[in-house]
Amino acid sequence: MPDRLITLLDQRRLGTNRGLPSVRTTHPGVLAAAVRVARDWDAPLILACTCSQVNHLGGYLGRTPAEHRERLHTLAVQADLDLGALILGVDHLGPGAFRHDGPAQAMEKAAQTARAFVTAGFRKLHMDTGHPCNGDGPDFGPAVAARRAAQLCRAAEEAYAAAPLAGAAPVYVLDAEMPAPALLPGQQAPITDPETVFRTADLHREAFEAEGIAGAWERVVAFRVRCGADFTESAIHRYNPRRSLPLARAFRGGPWLFEVPFTDYQSPASLREMVEDGFGILQVGPWLTYAWREAVFALEDLVRDMTRLEGEPGPVQVREVLDQAMRRDPARWKDHHRGTPREQAYARLFSYFDRSRYYWTDPAVEREVEALFELTEGPLPLQLLSHHLPQALEAVLDGHLEASGRAIPPFAVSQVLGSYFEACQLHKGDKVDPPGSGNN
Repeated sequence: MPDRLITLLDQRRLGTNRGLPSVRTTHPGVLAAAVRVARDWDAPLILACTCSQVNHLGGYLGRTPAEHRERLHTLAVQADLDLGALILGVDHLGPGAFRHDGPAQAMEKAAQTARAFVTAGFRKLHMDTGHPCNGDGPDFGPAVAARRAAQLCRAAEEAYAAAPLAGAAPVYVLDAEMPAPALLPGQQAPITDPETVFRTADLHREAFEAEGIAGAWERVVAFRVRCGADFTESAIHRYNPRRSLPLARAFRGGPWLFEVPFTDYQSPASLREMVEDGFGILQVGPWLTYAWREAVFALEDLVRDMTRLEGEPGPVQVREVLDQAMRRDPARWKDHHRGTPREQAYARLFSYFDRSRYYWTDPAVEREVEALFELTEGPLPLQLLSHHLPQALEAVLDGHLEASGRAIPPFAVSQVLGSYFEACQLHKGDKVDPPGSGNN
């Protein structure tokens, strides 16, 4: 529950920098793998969706917050994970998902969504009010964004006060700066200016007081910042501690945690450096579905090698069916993959943005993946595992993994997420106990 974030903040103020991974995905297989990893590590985990994916109107997944919570809880129960280990969160909660309706209507819908998430038991709320709505005038800027964030927090506080069996109070994550344009090839990954954080905090504090929720300010646990870790379609920007030093030094010892997006594809050493420098909430999403896709494609290649020896064509066409689904409904990738048709075709299947993650639940894709898993029930030949999935081979030989195709994509996800638990110093059995408990 969110008290674990309060504990992390208290530890930071005492000079101990630790962290938590925040998994942002709605991919069913990846979510199931993530809760199993949390179970195996006996450690807490943040599971987050976005306001566009899930909201009081259903979002583009056609799912309300209450329905999404039930899915997450079902996965946890199936994995034998203590529900208390889950911190349910929503990212980008704001009028952006409804911006075409104009400021007043968009804010009302955002407030209804905030109430729905809190009522459903989501307790980590990231307020994203930095995007203008249709009809916003030239006065739109940081002060307006802060007022809107405070208004949404007030809606959340009211919902919490009215919720039966409310449990722990919501905690809030605020954006430290207005949204930056997408990183372009050749550009240096941005780092938030410490002074911007201070100015933003002052604006939000004043806005909270004006909305009559000054007490909720004490539950602002983090600001979302950019620390120089980033990625584009085809490039990875490694975290550089020297570049982020001014930001890390300015807030050493508190008063907030920093939540960092775009930590995907960083090395284990870079993730650990981020946590040691005070970036306490590491968000990961595309890397997990990328790892899943990479494992599925490798299994497909393995099957093709098996059938090629028998003189038969490949019996499954996962790549082709996935790409057909993406071309049939380009809404989730067309604004992200530009260039020639050939470049777009490559990006659809191999980009670090991994926009293909939105298409694994397409019925045709699901059928093709299931056919692949049935063909690879195993035990798979060790030589072909060595060729196509060497990491999986090592786990099979060590007795930690079944030589079955169905087990391999979740294993790939666990390898990625395990590096986050290591970086966050969440060693197996670590409960993130409060300061002074004797377990720090």
